[in-house]
Amino acid sequence: MRKAFLLKTVFLAGLAVLVVALIAALRSQSGGSAAAAGQSQTLFEQFVVAGGPIVWLVLLPMSLVAVYLAVEYSLSIRRERLVPRGVGDGIIEQIQRFDGGQLPARIAKQDDFVSTAVVRAINKSGGDWFRMRNLLFESLQEQALRLGRRIEWLNLIGNVSPMVGLFGTVFGMIKLFNAIVTAGGQPEAAQLAEGISVALVTTLWGLFIAIPSLAIHGVFANRIETLLSDATAEAENILTEMRNSLKKPGAAQQPEQKQMIRVAAGKPSLQADKSVPLH
Repeated sequence: MRKAFLLKTVFLAGLAVLVVALIAALRSQSGGSAAAAGQSQTLFEQFVVAGGPIVWLVLLPMSLVAVYLAVEYSLSIRRERLVPRGVGDGIIEQIQRFDGGQLPARIAKQDDFVSTAVVRAINKSGGDWFRMRNLLFESLQEQALRLGRRIEWLNLIGNVSPMVGLFGTVFGMIKLFNAIVTAGGQPEAAQLAEGISVALVTTLWGLFIAIPSLAIHGVFANRIETLLSDATAEAENILTEMRNSLKKPGAAQQPEQKQMIRVAAGKPSLQADKSVPLH
């Protein structure tokens, strides 16, 4: 967790430095491009510089954050990490070879869906199989919901970025009409082009960020549901083996069973002593 936090901090710091450097480059380039009016503009000037501060300070950082989140989720929300192949069979083998009480210690270092849920269910159930079953499925649901809340950042970016693009569109149209008023109703083409470019470029960036973000969010949401379904199937097999192990001789015994064993061994319990009349 600490390593992931440091990586995120370094990434955000690098992102801030990149945005500041980009703004400085854009400011210096805008002065040169104004002097070279009439020359053809590059793609960078058309789709980044022409967008204005709304693209530089809001939409461009949002696109970088969306890329970072997509890469991070691609590395963390994977079948090999969350529901690896054969994880259920491995836990069942541990149950068959060792006592169920030793199982949490043996799989505690595994951070997949199934192992995490099994450790929690055994530690908090107190040997009650029905409580263990409920805790196991609750843990699987909680882990899936936690991942679902994480990927909601992509959904948020996908829904907010078109609104920011629409804001830029309105801003560009305001600049356009102000140019018309300033020129007395007969503005030059360059004055009109500035407002139109801001309106169109910000809209383009908003859609450019929203479409991939929403698509990637849908892919990860479906992946989480599939992994949860597979983990539930593995948990069913593990619960069956756990129940069979509890029925075996030598399994965890209830207090009444322990008392009966002490009486049969010639060691009466306190209640048995109370039943003997005192003289």
